[in-house]
Amino acid sequence: MRNSALAQIDPQSSRSNDSSSALQLAVAEHLVQLGCLSVLDLAEATRQSAEWGHGLSHVLIAGGHVRRIQYYQALADVSGVPFVNLLELPSDPSVVEAADRFDYTERNVTPWRMNGGRMLVATTSITDEVRAWAWSRYGDAYDFVITSPYDILWQTQTLFRDHDSHKAREGLYEWKPQHSAKFTVTKAQKVTMLVCVVGLVLALVIAPLPTAIALMSAATALYTLTFVFKFILTWVGASRRADIAISDEAVASLVDRDLPVYTVLVPMYREARVLPLLAQALKGLDYPASKLEVKLVLEEDDDETISAAKELDLPGNFEIIRVPPSQPKTKPKACNYALQFCRGEYLTIYDAEDQPEPDQLKKAVLAFQTAEDSLVCVQARLNYFNRGENWLTKMFTLEYSQWFDFLLPGLDALNVPIPLGGTSNHFKLAALRQVNGWDPYNVTEDADLGIRLAQEGFTVGVINSTTYEEANGVMSSWVKQRSRWIKGYMQTWLVHMRDPVHLYRSIGPVGFFSFHFFIGAPAFTVLLNPILWAITLLMYGAKLEPFGWLFVEPFGTLALFNLVVGNLFLVYFGVVAALKRRYYDLVVVGLTLPFYWVLHSVAGYKALKQLITNPHYWEKTEHGTSSFTQAKLDDAQKKRAT
Repeated sequence: MRNSALAQIDPQSSRSNDSSSALQLAVAEHLVQLGCLSVLDLAEATRQSAEWGHGLSHVLIAGGHVRRIQYYQALADVSGVPFVNLLELPSDPSVVEAADRFDYTERNVTPWRMNGGRMLVATTSITDEVRAWAWSRYGDAYDFVITSPYDILWQTQTLFRDHDSHKAREGLYEWKPQHSAKFTVTKAQKVTMLVCVVGLVLALVIAPLPTAIALMSAATALYTLTFVFKFILTWVGASRRADIAISDEAVASLVDRDLPVYTVLVPMYREARVLPLLAQALKGLDYPASKLEVKLVLEEDDDETISAAKELDLPGNFEIIRVPPSQPKTKPKACNYALQFCRGEYLTIYDAEDQPEPDQLKKAVLAFQTAEDSLVCVQARLNYFNRGENWLTKMFTLEYSQWFDFLLPGLDALNVPIPLGGTSNHFKLAALRQVNGWDPYNVTEDADLGIRLAQEGFTVGVINSTTYEEANGVMSSWVKQRSRWIKGYMQTWLVHMRDPVHLYRSIGPVGFFSFHFFIGAPAFTVLLNPILWAITLLMYGAKLEPFGWLFVEPFGTLALFNLVVGNLFLVYFGVVAALKRRYYDLVVVGLTLPFYWVLHSVAGYKALKQLITNPHYWEKTEHGTSSFTQAKLDDAQKKRAT
């Protein structure tokens, strides 16, 4: 197999370096001669390469001007180096080293075969760095063959699927088991719970009336404290913004050639319907295509979505990452798996139905560049393109308006940990890897990650950019989604309360207090709501005195306060949130918010049941149900047809 041309390669020759402009231009001209590339496309790609400060090869492939395999076959022809297709002729497994696994994807290099006592090293780019890597392992007993980056990606996924799958599942648990939700409740927590239950039962047997009164008083007091905390958060947040404000002028001043490589992860499962809209939205991002790597993270058994992705004929900066089957089958596990194949300096996650504003990535870059080094994540705001579709989507919109306009600014003002949302989070990739990514066993991995980042001394911010999503307008689907969120908050509270002393020391007294009343208490209050509301209404509304003995003053007054003032508070700030965003059509419907919180209680009891019986189960949210989404899909289909 060894070609005489291999021996003639000068180690110092720029001709052998794929990053050389001269070589890349020669390859492009060869592609023109072969009829694989038009002169006009070459001219446009050459202009973009100079403007973006990125190699012509990356621009040609990312722009869809040539296919990856075409470019690297041409590179082999021009370089006088053999080309190998690793999908057809994979590496000999005996020459591949597990210790070098990350070098293979980071450097786009892999050993291929032994030939006459010399190692044939497959690479996409014969650079000095690659030569140094090969020399460190094989001395001078090596030669090069050319392959494509997709071939290396595919082979790495194939050869190391068990290793990478294990790391995706167990990386966090093996690093810091106390921060993993693999086991919902530890032995120490079980003992504590058992002692509390036994003590409560004994108290009810020995002194039933005082115990019942104490329980009701404690529940009422906790409910009141939760209400007061949210009121303070809302009040503080109303007078400020949490956003890291990036001006349009600052975005316009960015020079494309100075921008880093950015990775976009899109975890999907059975999302073939909405994939065309997602692809359209990502193509519309205002970022140099050659510096944007988009990874569609798909389950191996999701043949429908994989086929749909292939049929779209996406440009070369899109890649499919196939996640091997394993339990738990969750979004964070899939993201952890894909994390091992990312090369960007920054990384963001979008859901299947997301439509980010075009300049969002550039705003994130500016936020990172102008902030303290401790800032490792910025979150874009979320909004809904179908907010007026039905009552449920209107409630969803009001809820998120309160979240981003009042609660997050309040948390930011108090300088306490911010639980992340599940999409449009932008990370420094190195920091994300440092904390071992997401917890695959936590079904609100985003909120959990926000707490873990804070404990490691990192900070989180919000940028003034919006991603538009599809609000869940189907009742059954909403209950599934919301029960998963509530279950995840329960998991997060239990996990981080395994070592309350460490939690207190790492996030401070205010952070510790807010953790309880922002992460733990909401799950508790949705369970408590129907009980307290029913007893209070029966006692004060129906004048049923038998319930009166449960409340001793001032707790009876507090219960009535929670019922009346608490709900008025929710309604008031819901209306204010609608007015603040000029959603005047939602002002009247905001009066019905108490009914929306009743639905939360339904979801809460479902969450509690699943926490006990099936804690790691991920109930998938169905996307593409909105008539707005369907109209966009129909329009996209018409455009493709023409």
